[in-house]
Amino acid sequence: MGSNQSSEKLYCNRYLDGNGPPSLVQQANAEVNGIYKVLSGTQPPGQMTWVILHRDLPGYPVDNTLQINYIFPDGIQTDKHPHPGQPYPGLRLCAYLPDSHDGRRVLKLLDKAFNTELLFSVVTNNEGQDVVTPASIPLKTQAEGGIKVDGYPDPDYLKNVRKILKDKGIE
Repeated sequence: MGSNQSSEKLYCNRYLDGNGPPSLVQQANAEVNGIYKVLSGTQPPGQMTWVILHRDLPGYPVDNTLQINYIFPDGIQTDKHPHPGQPYPGLRLCAYLPDSHDGRRVLKLLDKAFNTELLFSVVTNNEGQDVVTPASIPLKTQAEGGIKVDGYPDPDYLKNVRKILKDKGIE
């Protein structure tokens, strides 16, 4: 920098050339390593609520049960879905977690995934119908019956779902 150039001029040129710092949106979305995350998915509008059931789940004999209720009304597909402009039927679904420290932790992560629209999607099923269904994050939709029917007992579920959510940027 020569004596006849001011530091303010260089500062302005840096921004005009597009070499300035990342935008506020980029800064907010940036991870530590500089990779930018996707902030939302293809989930249609819906509602997530939860209640405590005073009963235990198989494998969690000393804990109550968290019942998570997902409600999606009938809707019209958007550009994010397989057939924009076409209707899809709504969905009511319950999922279950133990009311333990780890279960509450997973509940918070599932809530975050729901609010970033990553938990459900509209897909075309084997019969050719467009339906709302859980995306790639597994949910325990049965309180009992074991792993084969998405139920308990499943001693690795909480650990596995936390890892899947972390891989999707939900921590």
